[in-house]
Amino acid sequence: MSDGTSPLRIAMWSGPRNISTALLRSWENRPDTIVCDEPLYAHYLDGTQRAHPGAAEIIAHHERDWRRVVAWLTGPLPPGKTIFYQKQMAHHLLPIIERDWLDQVTNCFLIREPRRMLVSLDKVFANPELPDTGLPQQVEIFRRVREHTGQVPPVIDAADVLADPRGVLSRLCAALGVEFCDAMLRWPPGIRSTDGIWARHWYAEVEKSTGFHAPPPPDDRPIPPHLERLVDDCQRLYEELAAHKITV
Repeated sequence: MSDGTSPLRIAMWSGPRNISTALLRSWENRPDTIVCDEPLYAHYLDGTQRAHPGAAEIIAHHERDWRRVVAWLTGPLPPGKTIFYQKQMAHHLLPIIERDWLDQVTNCFLIREPRRMLVSLDKVFANPELPDTGLPQQVEIFRRVREHTGQVPPVIDAADVLADPRGVLSRLCAALGVEFCDAMLRWPPGIRSTDGIWARHWYAEVEKSTGFHAPPPPDDRPIPPHLERLVDDCQRLYEELAAHKITV
């Protein structure tokens, strides 16, 4: 939370197949904010050798040493900027990465209903496993923050953001101790210099966007049988976080 004098470093922990890049656009459109896009992705790919699109290029182009990444994430901000918004994928936080640096950032959580997330994820990575969802890591970080600070960190749900962007983002800003800015609701289309090199594989839709889209209609189709157990496991973790989500 901002105290009005020190920089505010927001680590927004999300899982895959969420609105995390749209939320990145939202914060980047603030005049007081700098952003970064999945800073631990190259380290994650280098350590796991997962066959993600463009993996070799990502490893070659972005910083692989998590210690250098953390030094940047917790370092000084450019003149005139008071907020550093960090789009973080929770599953990129591998066990080898020390956790003490989490105390130097303000940890927030972006969650999404597991059924929709898993059906979408399964189309990209066949037969995903629980760690691929980022939910175990989100819960780990959430519990750590609450234990170390005695406070409940901010949690927002993608469906709520899409249904009422102004309402949810206003409440989020209030929880962080910063003023809400109307610029967070609309942004110009196109690519950004801050986008990761993986943008060409993933960001086609968000590059055309100029704001948050209306939430999609309910999807009542049966979950594929091979995902049924994973949905149950994810639901328990999701509900632990959702119990604390910001509502309007």
